[in-house]
Formats: sequence, structure tokens, C-alpha cells
Amino acid sequence: MTAEPVIDTHDSPTAAVPPSTVRASLSPSRAADFKTCPLLYRFRSIDRLPERPTVEQARGTLVHAVLERLFDLPAAARTPQSAGDLVAPQWDRLVTEQPELATLFAADDTAGAAEFLRSAAALLQGYFAVEDPRRLEPAEREALISAVVDEELLIRGYLDRLDVAPDGALRVVDYKTGGAPREAFEARALFQLKFYALVLWRTRGVVPRVLRLLYLKDAEVCDYTPDAEELLRFERTVVALWQAIEQATARQDFRPRPSRLCDWCSHQALCPSFGGTPPPFPAAGAGDPLTDARSRPAAPGADE
Repeated sequence: MTAEPVIDTHDSPTAAVPPSTVRASLSPSRAADFKTCPLLYRFRSIDRLPERPTVEQARGTLVHAVLERLFDLPAAARTPQSAGDLVAPQWDRLVTEQPELATLFAADDTAGAAEFLRSAAALLQGYFAVEDPRRLEPAEREALISAVVDEELLIRGYLDRLDVAPDGALRVVDYKTGGAPREAFEARALFQLKFYALVLWRTRGVVPRVLRLLYLKDAEVCDYTPDAEELLRFERTVVALWQAIEQATARQDFRPRPSRLCDWCSHQALCPSFGGTPPPFPAAGAGDPLTDARSRPAAPGADE
């Protein structure tokens, strides 16, 4: 990476805020949930309803795990063959850590399980079509980053990869295992990357030079270059979004917003748009507002 660093000189990053002043946290996934459908946000963040993993989600998790481990290898060994060799052992590790993944395939469905691993390996071929990992040395992988905005909201999320050039320029890289999306879905993906860019700017004083989406299925790259003024506007958007979440929580009013993404929702049986009834609103509200954990991989065509 050879891009020049973009450093804002007229608006310094937010100063550290004592943890005692932080009242809530928000991740890009949960923020995107509320933007997509307030009721989905409630189901995931307030009711904390379980969601059975899908094959698409599991495939995305597996591919991300392989790409993370690929950079543990010496540069010369980061080949398509090496990546393919990581697929099966990484799947075994994930199933051990997340036993619910073992329910994706019946015990006697060896053909389905084998095809699943082959499909993950095929996505990795898409990765090598757009990048040569032998020429890269990521600064951070699967890294949790966070910052406080508006003096009391902690925003945080996990980066797939952060590249840092010798001159200090930053490139945020996000792997997408679905196909390259239409404009509306691409805006959702860029929302996630702008979230990360805001955190990095507020904590390191550098606006990332490049926000990069790698669409592995179609072997396509989408690069975006933010600037400080845009991130200031985005920060106001995030704060306004959280204020809307707080208002909806106080009113216990999270309404569904039907869209094509409903096709992948796990909670249709509880959604009024499909004739369902949400469970009673939890008496304790959202519980600990700082436990906004990392979400599962998104449905195809959404974050993936």
C-alpha cells in the first residue's frame, strides 16, 4: 500500500472519555439492523432471540477464518493451495467452538458437507483473483476497535483487516462472500466501513485513505476514499441513530420495516408483517447497554 496518509489538521480526534461516562455501545451490525428494520434490532439486541445459523452464514465465517489464518503463514507460502488446505481444519475448529454449526448437515449427509467445503474453497479462489497475499503484511486482522462519540456512546466493531503503509496511510479491508451487490446493498456495506473509518480517525487521528470491499464470489473490488468532513457528518448520523434507538426503547416501540431482506430473517413467525406477535417487551429493557456483541455474519445480499 503506497497511499499518502490523510490527516485532519483542524479538528482533532475525540479525547479519551472516562469509561464511567459511557452509557451505551453500538456496533455497525446493530446500527445497520435498526436502519434496515427497527423490529429486527429489537429482536437481536433487546430480546436477544437465538438465530439458527444458515449455510451461507457459516460459509462466510469459514472463509473469514481461513483468510485470517492465511496471514500466519510466511509470505511465500500464502498460495491458493495453502488456503485450500486450511479449509477443513478451520471448519473443524469452528464446529468445536460453535457446536450449533454441526447441525447444518445431517450426520449421514457427507455429500452436503463436502460440497460446503468445496464452495468455501471456490470463494478463496475469488480472493486470489483480486489480491496477492504474498505482497501484503496486514497490521491487524479480526481486530476489535472502539471510540467514544458524543461523550457517552461507545462505537466499536471488528475489522477484517487493516493495512498500514510505511508512511502511516490506512486501508480498511472487508471480505464479502456474497456477490457484488446492487447500489442499495453496497451503501449498507459502505456504512459498515465508514463506521470503522470514524473509529480509526477518532482514535488515531488519521482518516483511512482507502475503504476496500473485496467481493470474493465475483472477484470484484470496490474502493472508497472518505474525507474528514464526510466522517463528521457520518458521526452525526450515528449519534442521531442512537438517539432514535433510545427513543424507541423508551416507548417500547420498534416497528417492522418490510423489505426484500425479510426473506433471510429468522423471526418472521414473531413479526406483525407476517401475521406474528412479538414477545412481551423485556421488563429490564435492553439490559446492559454495553453488551452489544459482534453479530453473526449477515444474510446474503446484506452485509455479505
